Amino acid sequence: MSQARQGPKIAETRIDPDVSLRDTVIGRCCEILGGTAMEYAELGDYSYIGRGCTVADATIGRFCAIAANVRIGAPNHPMDRPSLHRFTYCPEYYDAGAERDHGFFQDRRADRVQIGHDVWIGHGVTVLPGVCVGNGAVLAAGAVVTRDVAPYTVVGGVPARPIRDRFPPSIAERLNRIAWWDWPFALIMQRLADFQSTEIEAFCDRWEAAAGADPSHEPSVADCKTGQA
Repeated sequence: MSQARQGPKIAETRIDPDVSLRDTVIGRCCEILGGTAMEYAELGDYSYIGRGCTVADATIGRFCAIAANVRIGAPNHPMDRPSLHRFTYCPEYYDAGAERDHGFFQDRRADRVQIGHDVWIGHGVTVLPGVCVGNGAVLAAGAVVTRDVAPYTVVGGVPARPIRDRFPPSIAERLNRIAWWDWPFALIMQRLADFQSTEIEAFCDRWEAAAGADPSHEPSVADCKTGQA
């Protein structure tokens, strides 16, 4: 007879020993698997990242599911310079007396990727710098995402283009207003049966009024500039 678990499998954030982190903030109950490197990044509560990913200059929301071999914030080279080679911004690699171009790296840090909440990023996806992905979006495996993705939109291809809406725009707007990712996790578990149901309109009907009852609550959403995929 199997014994009951003494506690949840992920009671606190779990990071594999060979994960590389640099100037990165990790939320509660996250999981980051081996071979992944993150720098100048933020990962929201309950999000998880698969093996062999590279994340740089990015803010990732809560409850995101990121598959293996994903690259977020792949850095660009300076194509407007006479040479795009790194000697132009890392000359110290080749000349001990030269100083790196700090302004170039400040601009790179500022060109952040914004990933909303409840986003699914499939295997081998690349998200370029400056892209904003709205809440609830899906990035299909192998996609190269070069432009903003609207909330609850499924995109795929190279470059990524909209495939379909995950939900109709009216439902997407209601889910954004509900902003369940801001709920205390204990409350989410209390309402687990509703999350396991595919009756999405019933979910919205039940919880949208409750979300609007608190005038002080500002739903957290990805701040996309265009909302276009």
